[in-house]
Amino acid sequence: MSRIAYVNGRYLPKRHASVNVEDRGLQFGDGVYEVVTVQDGRFVDEGLHLDRLERSLREIRIPMPMAREALRQVLAEVVRRNRVRHGLCYMQVTRGVAPRDHPFPKTPVSPSLVVTAKTLAGYPADVDAWAAKAILHPDLRWERRDIKSTNLLPNVLAKQAAREAGAVEAILYDQESGLITEGAATSFWIVDEHGALRTRKLSHTILPGCTSAALMQELRDAGIPWREEPFSVEEAKRAREAFITSATSYVRPITSLDGAPVGDGKVGPVVRQLFAMFARHVKGEARNAA
Repeated sequence: MSRIAYVNGRYLPKRHASVNVEDRGLQFGDGVYEVVTVQDGRFVDEGLHLDRLERSLREIRIPMPMAREALRQVLAEVVRRNRVRHGLCYMQVTRGVAPRDHPFPKTPVSPSLVVTAKTLAGYPADVDAWAAKAILHPDLRWERRDIKSTNLLPNVLAKQAAREAGAVEAILYDQESGLITEGAATSFWIVDEHGALRTRKLSHTILPGCTSAALMQELRDAGIPWREEPFSVEEAKRAREAFITSATSYVRPITSLDGAPVGDGKVGPVVRQLFAMFARHVKGEARNAA
C-alpha cells in the first residue's frame, strides 16, 4: 500500500502529495516543524511536542492550522493509514500560500499543514551497539535556535560533514566563546571530568529538546542530580561520558568525539543507566499515552 500523507485537509498517496509553488515554506522556509516518535502504536511525549509546536508558531506569528485536538486526530489517522507501529510522525506548518514577497501577506492566508509518518525500528535493545561517533563543527545557525524552524541549511551542512567523517552527529560550538551549544539535530549532554551530569541551559541559543525535557523529568523522579550550565569544547573533550538525546536518538552514547575516545571509549555507567531508564519511559509510561 502506498504511503499516505496529509496535505491541507486531504489524505493522499505520498507520490501524489504536493504543495503550491508559492507556499512560503518553499519560498522562504517560513514555517516550523515537529517530529513525534511512535512506539508500539503510541505517541511518545506528544504533549511536549505539541506544546513546542504551538510555541514556535507563536514566535513567528503563524496561527495553529487547526485546534489542538483536531491536530491530534490527524496525526493519529496518518499513523493508522500508514500502519506505523514503531516510527515517526512528522508535521510541518507554514505561513501559507501568497505571491512571493518577503513581508507577511497583507491579506491573511490560511497556514499550510503537511503530516507524514514512516516506520523505523523501535527503541534499541543494545546500548553498546547504539553507541556512536560525533564530530565537532562550528555553529553557523541564526540567533533564534529556540524556534524549530524549517530553515535547516546549516544543520544540513553540519550533518553532511559528520557523515563524511563516519560519524552520526555534529556537535556544534560557538566560535567566539568556544562553548558547546547542541548537536545539529540533538541535545548534547556530558558527564564531566568531575562526574557531574551537565547540559546547556535553555535560551535562544538552543532548541528546547522534548526528549531532553522528558529525560529531565525522569532524572527528577529518580533523584539523580544534573546541572544546566554551559561547557566548553575542551570540557567536552575531557568528559568521562557523553550522549545525545532526540526523538530519534533517544539516549545515544557518544564514545568518540572528533576521532578521540570519550573517556575510555566505551559506554559508561551513567549513560548505561539513563539508556535503561529512558527505555522504560518510551515503552510504557502513562504520560506517553496518545
